[in-house]
Amino acid sequence: MKPKVLIVDDDEQIRVQMKWALAQQYEILLAEDRLGAINIFKIEQPAVTLLDLGLPPRPNDSEEGLAVLSELLAIDRAAKIIIISGQDEKKNALQAVGAGAYDFLCKPIDMEELKFLLGRCIYVVNLEREYHQLQRNVRAEAFEEMLGTSPQMQGVFAYIRKVAKAMAPVLLLGESGTGKEMAALAIHRRSLRKDGPFIAINCNAIPENLLESELFGHEKGAFTGAHTQRKGLMESAVGGTLFLDEIGELPPAIQVKLLRFLQEQRFQRVGGRQEIQIDTRIIAATNVDLKQAVANSKFREDLYFRLAVVVIKLPPLRDRGEDVDLLAREFLQQFAVQCEKPSLRFAPDALRAVRRHTWPGNVRELQNRIKRGVIMADGRRVTAGDLELTDRTEGGSAVTLKEARENIERELVEQTLKRHSGRISSAAVELGISRPTLYELMDKLGIGRGATTAPGSDQARKDATSEPQQT
Repeated sequence: MKPKVLIVDDDEQIRVQMKWALAQQYEILLAEDRLGAINIFKIEQPAVTLLDLGLPPRPNDSEEGLAVLSELLAIDRAAKIIIISGQDEKKNALQAVGAGAYDFLCKPIDMEELKFLLGRCIYVVNLEREYHQLQRNVRAEAFEEMLGTSPQMQGVFAYIRKVAKAMAPVLLLGESGTGKEMAALAIHRRSLRKDGPFIAINCNAIPENLLESELFGHEKGAFTGAHTQRKGLMESAVGGTLFLDEIGELPPAIQVKLLRFLQEQRFQRVGGRQEIQIDTRIIAATNVDLKQAVANSKFREDLYFRLAVVVIKLPPLRDRGEDVDLLAREFLQQFAVQCEKPSLRFAPDALRAVRRHTWPGNVRELQNRIKRGVIMADGRRVTAGDLELTDRTEGGSAVTLKEARENIERELVEQTLKRHSGRISSAAVELGISRPTLYELMDKLGIGRGATTAPGSDQARKDATSEPQQT
């Protein structure tokens, strides 16, 4: 099917002229005012819109055209809209580009220039659609909202599948920010208790004198201020799962009480004498070395063995290979939509910086940096500066095996694209991969359009004479 192009212009002669010139390659849709443009845009969802700024009822200024631009972008923030303007409206056209238009052309229209610009725009549209499809496929393969294709994470997912149906306690180990609570929630969702409550508590976030009451509840009059009986989180999680994060910070007195519960499924409320028996599964997590804590007499050995019936280690982000790229792009898409910047992409320097950073804060740090980058980004690219990461040059540090491999891949892809004058299909055939795979590889390696045309070719001459575009 031909790509759809919507032409919005109040001059019938211009509409007919452009339709005649473009009809062979595109399905042309026509509108002469704001209402017609918006109705057609909603129904037909054109790939590209050519928008004249001077529209009725005020054809002599740009107000109506800018209003149409605003409404179309409100319907679809990623819409590709090319502004058609007179020479005296160039300032307004630049304003429109700043507001989200893809590009602008000045009247009288050079049809060859228009065709070239449309071709480039359709290329970007197709690239974005393929990228979003890949993202949807990745999300469809997500494991209980956890993303990861690395062998380390696939091993974690396999463990979760095995232990979820069991009743045994689980101990999750890993650095801060590796996703231990998400793993605990995944275990709960895949267990026979999935319809019961999932209650999480950070043992290090509650003062020691309140933690026992918070966990086990208290009887009326148990201490000053205990005016009524209160159930604790243990009882609130009956029939479900209680997740104890930072278990290594649990005070010794509460360790004893938790040990008894794990042994007998019984406990007493603070100030109470009645034994309470409940059915609650315990999942614990920590970022400290519990074996060392046992050796230092800071953690009970018998409690450790009760908790560590099944141990799952969450790998740090620096050891997860290509998962860094996968997560960075997923977070970018999420936060870009939230901030109403859906067309945002990573600049090449941002991708290099993300891959070279050691991520001491793991997934949580990556998530926060991407969110900051989306907020701070100007235009359509998130840069290394927006992420507050340094894009180190190769001379500043030793080249890793991964970086060396990517350098070789980048050179091979760039040279192949130049030999084929930027023709993706031909280059993909020579490289022995599919077009979508080549697009994905170019994105991964930070290869822009400048690398896709051979010097001296007609395409390269056109690129050299046109203004650089953000895509």
